[in-house]
Amino acid sequence: MFLLHPIKVLRNILERFEQRLNTLQKELWRLEYMQEALGRIETRQLSSSEGQRLEDNEFRVFSQWGEDGIIQHLLRHVKIDRKIFVEFGVEDYRESNTRFLLVNNNWTGLILDGDSTNVRNIKTSRIYWAYNIKAQQAFVTAENINEVLSENGITGEIGLLSIDIDGNDFWVWRAITVVNPVIVVVEYNHRFGSQAAVTIPYDANFERTRAAEPLVYFGASLPALCWLAERKGYAFVGCNSNGVNAFFVRKDKLPSAIRELTPGEGYVAGKFTETLSADGTPNKVNLEEERQMVMRFPLVNVEELD
Repeated sequence: MFLLHPIKVLRNILERFEQRLNTLQKELWRLEYMQEALGRIETRQLSSSEGQRLEDNEFRVFSQWGEDGIIQHLLRHVKIDRKIFVEFGVEDYRESNTRFLLVNNNWTGLILDGDSTNVRNIKTSRIYWAYNIKAQQAFVTAENINEVLSENGITGEIGLLSIDIDGNDFWVWRAITVVNPVIVVVEYNHRFGSQAAVTIPYDANFERTRAAEPLVYFGASLPALCWLAERKGYAFVGCNSNGVNAFFVRKDKLPSAIRELTPGEGYVAGKFTETLSADGTPNKVNLEEERQMVMRFPLVNVEELD
């Protein structure tokens, strides 16, 4: 009876595995090409639309919700001279606010994430060699953000800044001085409502998944971000329809086609569930219950910072 050498068997298995992996990678690329193509079709269709509200222009290619469409809408009206973006809190960058901006508009970008595995995955992906983007591992804090940006060659005016770190978003944006973005996208915590200008107290080591606090205790309210935006020279122009991100345009670049809103006019309550049961499954808690939950923990009224 003829027996194959074990090493040859293993080599054959590895070769088949590599072939299958290559096939799957090519299928993934084709899927991404299709996503990009559909996004371009959406962009062209909406370019002739008369709808000026952000939610009228939403579509999703790589963003979590409708941010891709909103950003394209803003770019149709806001003059951008330096087509550079910065986004932090990108995880592996498969779902982000700037990926479509990179592949559709061919902008240059810096993306930051605190997890080394995420950054390594980005650097070994097709998008990293195919476009002008840089990925950097960094656990962003108010103390280091300006240094991180400067060390990566990002200073002065840039086109867009996207902040989503599930924690010190208010404090980090407040600390940024080395860049002057035209458009800023910041995650807000809708559970704080449309009236209270509050944020979690600053803690450089804050992590949303700490067991001592509920998962919904993080970030800042929309009024708090609008308060900060006003002091930095930005106009609040709306939120996405699922109540996650707020959009701001620098006032010297604000076109007549885009109206500045008050927090009350633009506030959107979230439609999603992030509260978990003891077994880790989603727990459908209503908005008022979540609001009462987060209000029991320490908060800073930002209006007292003046």
